[in-house]
Amino acid sequence: MIQLAVLLSLLCAGRVWAGLDSAPPDCVEAEHVCVLETGCKTTYRLLEYCAGEEAVAPLGPEARRECVAAETALQGNPLLACKCQRGARREEHCLRVYWTVRYSQGHYEFEASPYEDLESQQLWSIESARMAPILSVSSSSSSSSSSVLQDAGPGSQNQCLRAAQECGLFERCGALRSEYVLACTKRPPPPATARCNRQKCHRALRRFLERVPPEYSLPLLFCPCGSALCGERRRKTIVPSCSYEEEGERPNCLRLQGYCMADDLCRSRLADFQHNCQPASLPPSDCLRGSWAACLKAYAGLIGTIMTPNYVSNSSDAVSQWCSCEGSGNDWQDCHRILSMFNQNPCLRKAISAVGSAGQHAPTAPPALPTHPAAQHQPAARHRQGGGQ
Repeated sequence: MIQLAVLLSLLCAGRVWAGLDSAPPDCVEAEHVCVLETGCKTTYRLLEYCAGEEAVAPLGPEARRECVAAETALQGNPLLACKCQRGARREEHCLRVYWTVRYSQGHYEFEASPYEDLESQQLWSIESARMAPILSVSSSSSSSSSSVLQDAGPGSQNQCLRAAQECGLFERCGALRSEYVLACTKRPPPPATARCNRQKCHRALRRFLERVPPEYSLPLLFCPCGSALCGERRRKTIVPSCSYEEEGERPNCLRLQGYCMADDLCRSRLADFQHNCQPASLPPSDCLRGSWAACLKAYAGLIGTIMTPNYVSNSSDAVSQWCSCEGSGNDWQDCHRILSMFNQNPCLRKAISAVGSAGQHAPTAPPALPTHPAAQHQPAARHRQGGGQ
């Protein structure tokens, strides 16, 4: 009877592996199937031990060779092809599995992202974000408020204020935006001396960006500006005094990245950004992967992590990390590479400017989605007023 049960479990595992061959499996599901098979389970547990020990202190040469050999033994196993979903309930568990079986992967390997590729409908939804500010200020906006939308520049409109009002008219966007603003501005009780709870602030920012449709969230982050007043609103969208800046001197970028690499979520968001925003070596495309929308999504994914980027000033579209390369010594080039991913990246620059091209042309919708996604998300009868930060 026991032998029959073992045989049935192996047959079941075999069918599951076969079912995972057609598309990249979810890492949590792949882990579950792996531990049903003795050999795979033994190798995987060894890699778990390797990852856990490496997180405490670097392993010695002999131990590291054993870990690399265990990783090599999994070649051809679906675990090495598994992916994770952004913002999923089991995302952190999934990412832990992903990095456990990629023990030896370096910091600057751009060939893969831990996340599933965005589908065409999702990419179109992000591309449509450029249209959000001009879809309407909504019929509920009064003519008296139109003068407030005028930017400091003659004949221009404050698109950042308009994006904030659009967000306020969509209940989920307005509620989650208020939630992260509160989390990022509330001072912790004594005896804490910090000006905010950065962990709660980051968590609320991630929640906003993961749950609000990009038609509403991205125009808040990337609205085009023609004046310092508009630029200040845009720069303050993520409450940088808590989520971005640190008190005192800027930390070294290598140290900042080191903290990120020790956290599976931050490491994954950074790898996704490096993968999708890698510049092309030749024109006409500025992005090697050919999609500014995927780059924009990956950039937004970094917001709410220790590697949160932001605009460097009120009068510039340039973005950067809150860090410097002072004191990097012989590692200056590695440090400069981190900054260059943001402030000298033509792919990222193209992605940000694409959202600012509202009104020039509308993106072509995929056949499966003939209507604008904003119509699906816009509440029918539950509009709220407001939305300015």
